[in-house]
Amino acid sequence: MADRGCPLDVAPLPAEVRESLAELELELSEGDITQKGYEKKRAKLLARYVPLLQGVDPCLQAENRIPGPSVTTAVPKPQKSRPTSSRDERFRSDVHTEAVQAALAKYKERKMPMPSKRRSVLVHPSVETCTPPADLHSAPPDVTTGLMERPHCERPQVASVGGVPRGHRGSVLDTADGVPVNSRVSSKIQQLLNTLKRPKRPPLKEFFVDDFEELLEVQQPDPNQPKPEGAEVVVLKGEPLAMGTPWPPSLLAALQRWGTTQPKAPCLTALDTAGKAVYTLTYGKLWTRSLKLAYTLLNKLTSKNEPLLKPGDRVALVFPNSDPVMFMVAFYGCLLAELVPVPIEVPLTRKDAGSQQVGFLLGSCGVALALTTEACQKGLPKSQTGEVAHFKGWPPLAWLVIDGKHLAKPPKDWHPAAQDTGAGTAYIEYRTSKEGSTVGVTVSHASLLAQCRALTQACGYSEAETLTNVLDFKRDAGLWHGVLTSVMNRMHVVSIPYALMKANPLSWIQKVCSYKAHAALVKSRDMHWSLLAQRGQRDVSLSSLRMLIVADGANPWSISSCDAFLNVFQSRGLRPEAICPCASSPEALTVAIRRPPDLGGPPPRKAILSMNGLSYGVIRVDTEEKLSVLTVQDVGQVMPGASVCVVKVEGTPYLCKTDEVGEICVHSSATGTAYYGLLGITKNVFETVPITSGGAPVSERPFTRTGLLGFIGPDSLVFVVGKLDGLMAVGVRRHSADDVVATALAVEPMKFVYRGR
Repeated sequence: MADRGCPLDVAPLPAEVRESLAELELELSEGDITQKGYEKKRAKLLARYVPLLQGVDPCLQAENRIPGPSVTTAVPKPQKSRPTSSRDERFRSDVHTEAVQAALAKYKERKMPMPSKRRSVLVHPSVETCTPPADLHSAPPDVTTGLMERPHCERPQVASVGGVPRGHRGSVLDTADGVPVNSRVSSKIQQLLNTLKRPKRPPLKEFFVDDFEELLEVQQPDPNQPKPEGAEVVVLKGEPLAMGTPWPPSLLAALQRWGTTQPKAPCLTALDTAGKAVYTLTYGKLWTRSLKLAYTLLNKLTSKNEPLLKPGDRVALVFPNSDPVMFMVAFYGCLLAELVPVPIEVPLTRKDAGSQQVGFLLGSCGVALALTTEACQKGLPKSQTGEVAHFKGWPPLAWLVIDGKHLAKPPKDWHPAAQDTGAGTAYIEYRTSKEGSTVGVTVSHASLLAQCRALTQACGYSEAETLTNVLDFKRDAGLWHGVLTSVMNRMHVVSIPYALMKANPLSWIQKVCSYKAHAALVKSRDMHWSLLAQRGQRDVSLSSLRMLIVADGANPWSISSCDAFLNVFQSRGLRPEAICPCASSPEALTVAIRRPPDLGGPPPRKAILSMNGLSYGVIRVDTEEKLSVLTVQDVGQVMPGASVCVVKVEGTPYLCKTDEVGEICVHSSATGTAYYGLLGITKNVFETVPITSGGAPVSERPFTRTGLLGFIGPDSLVFVVGKLDGLMAVGVRRHSADDVVATALAVEPMKFVYRGR
């Protein structure tokens, strides 16, 4: 080795220390550590060997070792030690530099993005190199930018390798421009090049799983899927309304008649949570209290010396399910005052989500006044001033308590001028869609009267009959039977609160027995609960019932409750023909109801249908032994005076075929008339014109969509298999949420489905 003015016979440092020092110098040259960091680490490495270096020439302890112009020769293999002064030349060789520059040139040719940083894995080969210019190592090439020009240097010849660490097998590799090197540093560069040759990211197509393409494809219909094969359905007409029957000219006329001629006849009995009768409202009391409320609303409520209300204004009725008496007074008081009642649920909190939707309904209806009772008002959330709090999403409301002491008695010569026979709105019933939005369905005075007459004829109601009502009296069948039709016929309604049913599920059966009720209005859940609670009850009799109206008989799972209830209570006087399922919707009101044989109804029927066929909208009869079938019961015949047809669920309302499931549509004078204030969706639902396959309309009069999915079966009986709101489309197949529940109940209802679910 050329003499650089430093003695070479000093005691050599251990090989691992020398290698660590060489690593440190390489890191400094490549800029991986700062000068200060280099000095600190070097001092730490040499601390234990300070005595060995005492008296050594200062050139051995120099911090910056700048190589001279001499050429370093290859070290013979037998040599064991190497002076530390030769390390700079070995690790700053032109072979290394040229390999880096070759890689940089290749980057420029390909115009590919540079890596942000490179770290080398240190090895210690000894090669013959040409001496680079002195200024090259003072400013080492920056591989992160590739901006430095490579100095001219002839390609060196590879000499013998010495000083390779144990276990390292050197192999000759080619860099980008074919320079042979013996270094893991160059292999790292080659690895970088190989990485950069590949695309930075895979093509967009590879980001998606294979079956995603199948989902994007339009699914072609299965050639083996069942298809409807029957003839086109025809419009089914119900029996005409009985002519010559002494109908009251209007509902208010019936109220006035019974209130003045039969004032002591019982109208409504309210029960407490213990099942005791707390109050019986007579027809005389209903008439006089309704008159007082109507007079108060029209004459005693003023704002800036002007009447607060005028005919046609909407008024909210806020009454709990435990107070049917005051609700009935409020409802008929509004009708007498020519106001439009909007029954809603009692708000429980100021920010209840369902209450916000009701608030939207009240705002769209322009409601400014709410009627309630003193007890109900005390339970409402209050503001700091003690007034009823403003509920989120609600319009500003004035609250009127209608208990007796708050109402003014009208003069003897005052009579309401209510006209309740025309097309004006009688009341608004709210409906909540599956998305959670709430809309108001308007029912005209003419529709209300027609509904009462049709139900009277279909159910054979007569004066002084007793009806036990378990349903909500503010809406749907509970309102139509228990508040409206009952007054038309001077019936006595026993209203059973929901809280009593929770405490004693058998209470409605006990009241049927004690009041000798002729009709009962329930849901299948009430029948199911009473079955679980009837053990040990041997003294009840249902022989007085001629009609057990199942208001949710259109649900497929109701058949299991009906059959189980009949099996238990047939021995206690219940006749099989007394069970009368019905179908209804807020838009079409009552669509169909099963009549007892004494009213001319055909015998009840069941349909055992293939669920595979139903998923394609096709009716295929199957056997009952399978679990993949849906068993449904009929919901009776079309209502008197109504016409029914079945149209396709999607697109143009073409008539379905006889073995095809579609949406049931009704034309009748006893349906809702519109969604209040929503002209667009009103036209789609209340003004549908079904057409034949040839494109001709089936009628000059529009039909109302019911939202019920079904078909017309034998004996002109209507069958319902689900609701449009519960329809789930998966590809080309349709499934009903009701079918899922019905399947679970068919498997093992007592074990897999909890009570009341």
